[in-house]
Amino acid sequence: QVQLVESGGGLVQAGGSLRLSCTASGRAFAGNAIGWYRQTAGKQRELVAIIRPEKNTGYSDSVKGRFTISRDNAKNTVYLQMNSLKSEDTAVYYCHSPAWGPDFWGQGTQVTVSS
Repeated sequence: QVQLVESGGGLVQAGGSLRLSCTASGRAFAGNAIGWYRQTAGKQRELVAIIRPEKNTGYSDSVKGRFTISRDNAKNTVYLQMNSLKSEDTAVYYCHSPAWGPDFWGQGTQVTVSS
């Protein structure tokens, strides 16, 4: 069973920064691509950024150049550094790996950007 802890969300003014953290149990973390997703009310969850075990990364166009995903394999943790935040970045953010199956999601962490 995957043990997962997401943290780092909060309220920030537009233009500010936040860093999200996601710590997963060892078996869930090692060797898996892990992504950060976000969801707002009434919308589908969208992939924001993903990092593969070899640390190759990918980003959605909406966050490219502002967000940076990274991972510390020794700590079983994935980070999302979010800079130049905009009001449209307001959402609940989740980390997830396709390897965990489509139905397993953590509690998420709320990010609210005030304009």
